[in-house]
Amino acid sequence: MPNPLSSITPLLDLLGKEIKILPATGGAVEELQHPDQEEIEDIVINKDVETVTSFAETPEPNPQNIYRKTPLLPRTENHLFRFFIDGSIRTYFLGTGLEGTRSFPIELAQIGSAVIRREDDGELRVLAHKHRIILLLPKQNQGISDTVWEQIRKVEKPDYLEVIDFTLPDRLADTKKDPRDKAGAKARSLMHKLEIELIKSTDPFRNENTWLILDGAVKFVEEDIWNSWEHNPYLIGVAKSFRKDPIFQFGRRASQRKDITSILAGLPHAHRTVAFSAYEGQVAFWYVRLREQRELDYPLMGVVKVELPCPDKKPVPSELADLISSVLVAERNVTPYGLDRRWHCSLYPIHIAEQVIKNRFFSREVLMGCIKWPKPQIGGAL
Repeated sequence: MPNPLSSITPLLDLLGKEIKILPATGGAVEELQHPDQEEIEDIVINKDVETVTSFAETPEPNPQNIYRKTPLLPRTENHLFRFFIDGSIRTYFLGTGLEGTRSFPIELAQIGSAVIRREDDGELRVLAHKHRIILLLPKQNQGISDTVWEQIRKVEKPDYLEVIDFTLPDRLADTKKDPRDKAGAKARSLMHKLEIELIKSTDPFRNENTWLILDGAVKFVEEDIWNSWEHNPYLIGVAKSFRKDPIFQFGRRASQRKDITSILAGLPHAHRTVAFSAYEGQVAFWYVRLREQRELDYPLMGVVKVELPCPDKKPVPSELADLISSVLVAERNVTPYGLDRRWHCSLYPIHIAEQVIKNRFFSREVLMGCIKWPKPQIGGAL
């Protein structure tokens, strides 16, 4: 049976012929990303939201009372969320390339995204799925010469295989200095583009009674579909991990200044915070506690961050934020403790979407079967 990834072999053969390669041990090493990449993304995407000074809901909340009760509202009573989108990624370090006086990493990434549709009876179905293999290389003065790059471009490739210059400007990758980190961040940006494509596929179906949950921040997709949300929104972003350094200041007194830890530590189970404003009112965000603190190790566990796009800059009605939050409390994952480090704040359909993606990734054995570099000469000159 032929290797389904054999189409990458001509690219690797070309690289091995045109430049010197120092292979990774065993041909490839999977990159295990730490710390939490979703929290890092939230810091990068929301870098301008360090101090929060205004609310984003109507009627305007009382700064002395920032918690609202949002009791569990099951699907059988209000089936608000019907679509769920998640993305996943695996990256591999293949080796170090040498051309002229330049050395650079060669990385491979599997990226995928899936949208799950929930039917009236609660059954989950895969509505759409996208999968790509990305070979990540730097170009020109940071890596591969124009001559070799042009040869790479001419190699025939299947639709699912792309060669990407990871030095091109990118919101995530530009924050990284190490080339391997930069390549990984570029792959995550490409994964988010797959999510955007799947969001667009649900546009005809979303309405006031049929909403979509995107795993992560809504601001990431701003450039692509922000304007369309004004006419067809019905979408929220739910982040399991988020930045822990924002300061909330509502008034001039020091007692009215709070950090996020003190706010979330006092957030009761099945409650939300009031909605706060970001990006001059274009995004409303708030926090919802899905699990009681007595079930968890520390106060910030069991809480998700909710983001709602507001292109018209109008505050979100309190009743709508309450409804969204109550339905979210009912969506919490049933994954037992220990099977996933984010079990305490995972939503069940999002968890299913993630499993769909990972189950469709090529295995490490398939990957290793097609990573064959030329054997380095022992004792020879570089």
